[in-house]
Amino acid sequence: MLSHWLDAYVTVNDLTSHYIRTGDSHKPPLLLLHGFSDNGLCWLSVARALEAQFDVILPDARGHGLSARVHPNEPVDNAADAAGIITALGLSKPLVAGHSMGGLAATELGARFPDLVGGLILEDPAWFDPPPDDAPVPENPFAAWLLQLEGVPLDEIIASGKANNPAWADEEFPAWAESKRQLDKTIFQIASVRKPWRDLVSSLTAPTLLLTAEVEKGAIVTPAMAQEAASLSPQLQVTHIPNAGHNIRRENYPAFMQALQSFLAQFLKTKKD
Repeated sequence: MLSHWLDAYVTVNDLTSHYIRTGDSHKPPLLLLHGFSDNGLCWLSVARALEAQFDVILPDARGHGLSARVHPNEPVDNAADAAGIITALGLSKPLVAGHSMGGLAATELGARFPDLVGGLILEDPAWFDPPPDDAPVPENPFAAWLLQLEGVPLDEIIASGKANNPAWADEEFPAWAESKRQLDKTIFQIASVRKPWRDLVSSLTAPTLLLTAEVEKGAIVTPAMAQEAASLSPQLQVTHIPNAGHNIRRENYPAFMQALQSFLAQFLKTKKD
């Protein structure tokens, strides 16, 4: 993080949440929600690009980064946690961007807490349909890799990340690698990202940008899903980013930022009008 940014904690729903803040509360607030196994600083490049325009807040989700650990008998409600952060920090209708798990949390936040949100940016959100009740749970090689990182040196995790993600900029890897070591592995016992995303999208009342990418490169949201989402909410607009997969901003940062800045400019103009 940058030396002038704030590194702090806030109590949310009786639990401690860690966050980074770029510092100027007189600017419009922008809350950035990271994906599964990441942490708030995994938004570093975006926060640096936008801190001149926005008061950027980068929280660690529960069980991630330096936020509270999880317990096997306590469900994790990322949307409620994000709502708690907005309230505790006194943010006035922030823009909320989320990637993957954070994109699902942002979707749910907008649907369940509409009065707290000014707008949404969803980077390939984790919109998964629930499997049939009798369907076997498939093995997750990424989860298996995360579970065997105990004691692995940071430089080895970075080297693995670079080998598997050659399109990413070098500055992406330090926070990404550290977040993998910070992850509370108990979360695998309780976490679920399978929510009724169609019901959530149809409940959105804030301006929403859905950023999609190429399914062949690993993106979750298919063109058919994006078209359906746009039909469910008149507030939602879709921008497709080429030459990128699930990690859109990391794989095609210039196109991601162009789409994001266009939406932000449109949002700020609407607020002034």
